[in-house]
Amino acid sequence: MSDLLNRYGALLTTIFILLTGFWLLMLIVLPNIYLFETSFRPYLPVTEIGGPKDVFSFNNYFTFFNSPIHMNVFLWTMVYSSLVTVICFLIAYPLAYYLSKVAPGHLLPTLFLLLFIPLWVSEVLRSFAWFIILALKGPLNATLLGLGILDEPIRWISGFRGVVIGLVYTYVLFMLFPVFNAIQSLDTNQIEAAEDLGSPWWRTHLRVILPHSKPGIASGAVMVFMLSAGSILVPTLLGSTTSRWFTEIIQQWMFESQDWNTGSAYAFLLLILCTVFVSVVMRVFRVKLSDIAK
Repeated sequence: MSDLLNRYGALLTTIFILLTGFWLLMLIVLPNIYLFETSFRPYLPVTEIGGPKDVFSFNNYFTFFNSPIHMNVFLWTMVYSSLVTVICFLIAYPLAYYLSKVAPGHLLPTLFLLLFIPLWVSEVLRSFAWFIILALKGPLNATLLGLGILDEPIRWISGFRGVVIGLVYTYVLFMLFPVFNAIQSLDTNQIEAAEDLGSPWWRTHLRVILPHSKPGIASGAVMVFMLSAGSILVPTLLGSTTSRWFTEIIQQWMFESQDWNTGSAYAFLLLILCTVFVSVVMRVFRVKLSDIAK
């Protein structure tokens, strides 16, 4: 607060705080409070809202636990969101290390520009592009068949394969940049010292670079997992009949069934259960909340 006052003065600091508070209150707090309150009310005709049947209960939440199909969809959503997180890390970590410790400084602006270009295109268009690429007679199968790698085309948009590919492409940068910032803050002399002492490259990464990068990895993993679990566009466009995503069920309740009460309950269950899942994983891997906040 004192830094803001010294830099911008009392008037601008007050304006910044008021605008931030307004944004948090009107766009985050109040809508979620309304959804939370709605999730405990029954789905009733308009004429019965506010009547004797309009009482608070947990029936909307029990709908989820009484539906094995929806619980199974939620389980697979968690599993494949975790898989997307792991794949994003395997792609982002070596790239982040290259950008932070190997790539020449004069090339970094160009490399970052190439990474940012896909973000200039909307997620809808990118998902449609992947739908074309992964089609049975699309360019990916045509290329692999032409190179002799495949004998027959693969149905990429089958099961969860298309969803995983689309989510990895969409959210890998959310893993890359936190890991890059963490590795960049590591003193290069520590890496050189490990190498001078005879440490092989894999042990240097395991004992020196990875422990130092834990805050960035944790931050990126939480962002990628939560964004993947809450994604709706990619699973809708790249999913198949056997790869339903939990957000599709929420959308179905709210927009197809017009049952915002049950949809609100499902939305909060997604938030709560994802938070519990992330907390358990953080405990297993001994990651603290302060590591993510760094």
